[in-house]
Amino acid sequence: MSRLGISIAVLFMLVLLLYVPVWMEDEPADNVRQGVDALRPAYRAKNLTTTLYGNDGKLNHQVFASAMEHYDQLGFVMFQQPEYTLYADVGTHPWKVTADEGTLYDDNLIQLESQVVIENLNPDDLVGRVTTDYIQINLDTKMMTSDQPVEISGVEYLIRSNGFTADLNTRQYELIDHVQTIYAPNP
Repeated sequence: MSRLGISIAVLFMLVLLLYVPVWMEDEPADNVRQGVDALRPAYRAKNLTTTLYGNDGKLNHQVFASAMEHYDQLGFVMFQQPEYTLYADVGTHPWKVTADEGTLYDDNLIQLESQVVIENLNPDDLVGRVTTDYIQINLDTKMMTSDQPVEISGVEYLIRSNGFTADLNTRQYELIDHVQTIYAPNP
């Protein structure tokens, strides 16, 4: 055999030795399996009640849900028929938020969808009730935002808007696109 033939054979063996381990790996199958496992909840619960306290020891919020699924790998929890009670600053009354569906993300951001009702549990406050089909609530800052049609009602008024933002701590509300206000004082 000539030097050229030996050099080609050695080069071929070297390439073969380098790429055989790469060809033998089963890594793509593991990636597919992890993707499928991510779509399965880590655990499920029915008729769940949870109470969460802040770092300062004050009550932050409570949640009840008829069903809950926790997805560890995806970083969120899905709720069916959630009922949240949000506690703002000390000395203020809590807010009760209900919806058909909810998703809580790891960064304490919750998105509620379908027949969302936010009720102020203080009967003497200016805003009594907010209804919409979608709302996003930051549970740390107590900020609510929606870009969907919203109805805000109080004792003698009804406000319709296409979205709003609200700070439950300061009780400041901002309408994104005001549509209509109906004021009907009681005689």
